Amino acid sequence: MLKDQTSACKAARDAIAAGGEVMLYDGQPPQWMVLGIAATRLKRSLKIGLTTLGLDETVEILRARHCDEQLRTGNIVAADRSWFFTLYFDATGTELLACSGVKNERPLRRDGQKLQL
Repeated sequence: MLKDQTSACKAARDAIAAGGEVMLYDGQPPQWMVLGIAATRLKRSLKIGLTTLGLDETVEILRARHCDEQLRTGNIVAADRSWFFTLYFDATGTELLACSGVKNERPLRRDGQKLQL
């Protein structure tokens, strides 16, 4: 399923091949809710300097298509926990619409220093 929907797909496939944990969720939230979460994640990631893959593409895919649809989501957590990927499926869970990834790293402060968590 992880073809080339977004630039995060290859990294997500690699994470699975390396023993990453895959979780699929049963719920079917509406498209506007899933889009809102992805858009907020993108905005926040850009603001605090996190590395992302395909998140901007995912937001555009969800915004341009799949309006008024129920969607399903899932996650892939890399075995070394270095990346967290989100999968976006159609309501049946049979078609992958998009994939995004966020690197697990310390966010940057405005002065370029890493934040202490």
